[in-house]
Amino acid sequence: MRPLRNPVIQAVLAWLLARWMQFCFTTIRWTHVNQAAAEAVWDSDGGVLCAFWHSRIGLSPACWPLDRAQSPKALISLSPDGQFIARAVALQGFPAVRGSSANKDKADRAKGGSQALRDGLRQLKVGGLAITPDGPRGPARKMAEGTPLLARLSKVPVLLVGLSCNPAIRLNSWDRALLPLPFGRGAIVWDRTDYPEGADPAQVARDWTDRLNAVEAEADALVGLERV
Repeated sequence: MRPLRNPVIQAVLAWLLARWMQFCFTTIRWTHVNQAAAEAVWDSDGGVLCAFWHSRIGLSPACWPLDRAQSPKALISLSPDGQFIARAVALQGFPAVRGSSANKDKADRAKGGSQALRDGLRQLKVGGLAITPDGPRGPARKMAEGTPLLARLSKVPVLLVGLSCNPAIRLNSWDRALLPLPFGRGAIVWDRTDYPEGADPAQVARDWTDRLNAVEAEADALVGLERV
């Protein structure tokens, strides 16, 4: 049995990961770029869709101030690994909306995806929804049409967020995910956008892919992290 499939082990590891992330976030020296765009959205009190690449999910709680921004939830896959991440993120104030899993068959993925879409739209009526547009299995840094679809149906503003830190642990996963290390440099770069009226979702996904890659590359450059 894989360790993360054991609920007791999963709970303990998730608690340890959450505490480690919070310690790192406190000690990292953060640089913020274009934060005024995010603050304007936070001050509006409406729904907001927040997107960052799957590789930066371990940094994502640092970009959302719970004391002033909308109450958030995170769209996380139904896989066992997704459950582990959901626990760690929830311990930091980001309960999960569960999505479809790449480990399930086509029918189950469709059912899970439809439920996630409904739950995501419900959340966007009252607060923030964080999403990784290339998860849970990639391809890395390529946005699927689900994120533009959520933005089009909800009509909420979208924050594309680039996150980085250095030094960091880079996992040997499909997305080369980053985990923070303490006492380093961190960067958060925001890009605010809206779904263009009448636009093709596939084209929007390509445009937003480029913009999200750009803010992440800027964040990496600010902290001196090599792109992979």
